[in-house]
Amino acid sequence: MELKQQQQHFLVATFPFQGHINPVLHLAKHLARSAAGPLVTFSTTLSAHRRMFPSAPDHHDVYDGLLSYVPFSDGFDDGDRGGVAGFNRFMAEFKVTGTRSLSSIVAGLAARGRPVTCIVYTMLLPWAADVAREYGIPSIHYWIQPATVFAVYYHYFHDYGAVVDAHRDDPSFTVTFPRLPPIKISDVPSFLTSPVDHPLYSVYLALREAFAALDTEKAASSSKPRVLVNTFDELEPDALAAVDEIDMLSIGPLIPSWSFSGTAAPKDTETGAGGDIFKPDDKGYMEWLDSQPEWSVVYVSFGSLHRFTKRELEELSAGLDECGRPYMWVVRRDNREEGNLREGSGQGMVVEWCSQVKVLSHAAVGCFVTHCGWNSMLESLACGVPTVGAPRLSDQRTNARMADGAWGTGVTAELSEDGVVEAGELKRCVELVMGEGERSKEKRRKAEQWKERARAAVSEGGSSDRNLTAFLEDIGKAS
Repeated sequence: MELKQQQQHFLVATFPFQGHINPVLHLAKHLARSAAGPLVTFSTTLSAHRRMFPSAPDHHDVYDGLLSYVPFSDGFDDGDRGGVAGFNRFMAEFKVTGTRSLSSIVAGLAARGRPVTCIVYTMLLPWAADVAREYGIPSIHYWIQPATVFAVYYHYFHDYGAVVDAHRDDPSFTVTFPRLPPIKISDVPSFLTSPVDHPLYSVYLALREAFAALDTEKAASSSKPRVLVNTFDELEPDALAAVDEIDMLSIGPLIPSWSFSGTAAPKDTETGAGGDIFKPDDKGYMEWLDSQPEWSVVYVSFGSLHRFTKRELEELSAGLDECGRPYMWVVRRDNREEGNLREGSGQGMVVEWCSQVKVLSHAAVGCFVTHCGWNSMLESLACGVPTVGAPRLSDQRTNARMADGAWGTGVTAELSEDGVVEAGELKRCVELVMGEGERSKEKRRKAEQWKERARAAVSEGGSSDRNLTAFLEDIGKAS
């Protein structure tokens, strides 16, 4: 079938981490299902693509009836990036090889009669904007952390960097960025206070380049650059307006619509993002949740990247036992030190991987012990589940403070010097969320309120729905 002249074709590209793939895949599906009816091609690295589609022929594109999936190379197609120690080297190669490979994809799609009309990219792919300029097509940055964190980064790279740098070793020092509440150095994104010899310093460099790309876009246009943000107006009204030079459009929370219902996911629909690079556990965890009382289960997950130490496993296991509540804990074998992992005295279930949105939307879950990654925080808000935060790096500390501050839905655990939530502290925090005191009840009420606001934002005519519709209309006019 011949391509219509005005049909949009979005190439949506992202980093090969699960926490990046999920929100980007949700956006891609929302774009493809929109009334505008654009073509949408999802692209991540070949190694991640292989894990998403293990049965597909190697190097082959995939089409699922809604999206096309076309992988690019990062120079490490076997997936071995050298771990944390080799991450900076990986990022350097990722930029060089990724730029060349993504450019080849754009050229190849045009040759097949499916020219790309817009590239959507995430924070660690700033070079995707260069590829878009190479072909004379627009690019859009999709920010997959909160608007507050975007504003902090923007102001850091525009006039406030010297203030943060001068006080990076003083965790109690408070910075006041324009139009944002005061924030302690200990709660700003960790990449802004990490030394240049940090093994993840290349993340800071990529972020700096991403904001420079937005500056370049602004200088070349009479209008402000637009950034899509996975948040919603009601959650971060001040932060969304905190940068005069950027038009931040809230379009979230982008998660499956059934997750707002508080009931089990339909059997015949997607149960997660649909892009898992880890194999879900087959233990029957949803059936186990069905057997638990409402609001009784403590769900524990620290995301896809966290590696548990032996002491951390021991403390968390002991703390969960001391809580005396049923719990479900996500711990992959390849992401923990060797050691025995007990499942408690018959009250707990440990799984390798799961559909987190499915779990959080289950009525039995009453508390989420989390690393405070943005996907997890949004999912907890959308599902009405209060949190116990154990933040460590990136935006996690900022997110945790918002949860136990402005949003009123969580508490932040005090970590030991080696970054562990010790047993007694875990028990204390879980009781603050799940106990019978007024503070606990208020957090549960707040969580339910945010669930309704999140649902309203993405419903037809809601703030995020309107913003995404307006974005598509504007892109259509510009083509």
